[in-house]
Amino acid sequence: MTASPPRKEFHPPTRESFATRVVLVSVAVLYISLFLFTPLIAVFTEGFRNGVDAFLNAIVEKDALAAVKLTFIVAGIAVPLNSLFGLAAAWAIAKHDFKGKSLLITLIDLPFSVSPVISGLVYVLLFGAHGFLGPTLDALGIKIIFTTAGLVLATMFVTFPFVARELIPLMQEQGVSEEEAAISLGASGWQTFWNVTLPNVRWALLYGVLLCNARAMGEFGAVSVVSGHIRGLTNTMPLHVEILYNEYNFAAAFAVASLLALLALVTLVLKSALEWHYGEEIAASHRH
Repeated sequence: MTASPPRKEFHPPTRESFATRVVLVSVAVLYISLFLFTPLIAVFTEGFRNGVDAFLNAIVEKDALAAVKLTFIVAGIAVPLNSLFGLAAAWAIAKHDFKGKSLLITLIDLPFSVSPVISGLVYVLLFGAHGFLGPTLDALGIKIIFTTAGLVLATMFVTFPFVARELIPLMQEQGVSEEEAAISLGASGWQTFWNVTLPNVRWALLYGVLLCNARAMGEFGAVSVVSGHIRGLTNTMPLHVEILYNEYNFAAAFAVASLLALLALVTLVLKSALEWHYGEEIAASHRH
């Protein structure tokens, strides 16, 4: 009788010692503290250096309020439009086959590979006074560059991949079986989309909207090129912070930066809450 071969002992993929794990965790915590928490603490510390009254005065100053208002206006226009585009693009790419699908996917990813400054410069070359379309638009009384419209266009360009990129992998994984079943039961295209497709991706959609909004409010490079830096008119919060800092008004600069950082933290909390409650659905959108 042949003896059975000895069973191999199972070895887990990693068997680092306790000391190794401590070192790795310590390095990670140190890195995060040095490059994330320390600058964040410094921003709030400098913002409140002269007291709460000085902080509030810097926030309610006329140009600061105009920058805050403009930031919300630009984000309030760009984010809903990009959400609609992302939802439509993801639905078309994941649920349908058509010529040019690969090109559409490439175009969606384009802002990730182009510098925001370059994208802003492209708008200047297109819509500026001496640009390709500038004279024609000027004759029609339409002005894009150095206006809110230019800020919205630049912000839309750098943020439009976020919603689509959250939805496309999830929709592809879900397939089209549920939609086909709904249509076979007599549902119209709109009813199928509203009652089947959209509920299946609602939390991933909201997740993408949060990421899009965070980038829209914090965008600097593209809007800096097309804004003209007109105080009280075309300066968003990041641009206003830069102007205050260049004028050596550090307390006011850090106060406005603190408000911007606070908005980012609120977005981070909402993002983390979504990941905690709906982690499986959101994780599915990242598997590809």
